[in-house]
Amino acid sequence: MLAPGISFKFGSVDGFDEAASEIMPHAWGAGPQSELLRRQLESMEDGGVFVLVVPPDPFRCPPAPYERASLIAYYFKQYKPKSKILILDATDSFKAQDLFEDAWARHYPGMIEWLPAQFTGGVKAVDVKTRAVLTAGDTFKAAVANVIPAQTAGDLARQAGLADKSGWCPVDPVTFESTLHPSIHVVGDAIIGGDMPKSAFSANSQAKVCAFAIAAALTGSEHFAPHLFNTCYTFFEPDDAYSNAISFKPVAGKIKAVNTFLSKLDESPETRRSTAHQADGWYAAFTRDLFG
Repeated sequence: MLAPGISFKFGSVDGFDEAASEIMPHAWGAGPQSELLRRQLESMEDGGVFVLVVPPDPFRCPPAPYERASLIAYYFKQYKPKSKILILDATDSFKAQDLFEDAWARHYPGMIEWLPAQFTGGVKAVDVKTRAVLTAGDTFKAAVANVIPAQTAGDLARQAGLADKSGWCPVDPVTFESTLHPSIHVVGDAIIGGDMPKSAFSANSQAKVCAFAIAAALTGSEHFAPHLFNTCYTFFEPDDAYSNAISFKPVAGKIKAVNTFLSKLDESPETRRSTAHQADGWYAAFTRDLFG
């Protein structure tokens, strides 16, 4: 049973390789990269432009780039109020876009600008020396550039032949057994997960279903239909968050969403504050489930 995670497709944007990420951090993994991005933001002069490059689907944690923009805007609002945030997206829309745009208008008016691929033609290259990001028709100069590259299944998965031509690992949605190598099970961000997002909660849910499937195979016991879930909380600012809860089931060889709850656009400030508070409890319970 493997959970090989993701790796980055350096070179998917011309000029952006691993060395470039030491100047234009992706910060898509905790540790030196996220610390580097923090230092750059702290040292940035007020009035500078923070450029955030969002990769093409699929990638780890779909709402995270937009939540990152929100929380950096919260920091700018307090300490660098003349600064701007420019989001250059590889797609033309994103999950919960109406909720994000509403929150940005309420909390950070005029600070965050989101440009879809259909407007820019997509990010084509970066110039590390000048901290410039080049799209099909424009060049954007950044005080701080956060370039999140396209992603693929982790190196181990690809080296083991568990990934197909898409770069991701096809699995049986009932048992999470690889469809390329029998008796090897794969869960988490590396798989072709259908409607399931690449999130930690999804991976945890998949791992439990996979464990039951392996136990049933080893003991010859009855195998039950899988129950798959994802729950996520996303912050716009410390007292304003939204939540979603989705259940999934295998349908015709793919994982399909069957029930979805998503916070509504017109929720009261009290409801959003309550959701932010619930997020703290969710995080404590989830990490306890993971690590004991």
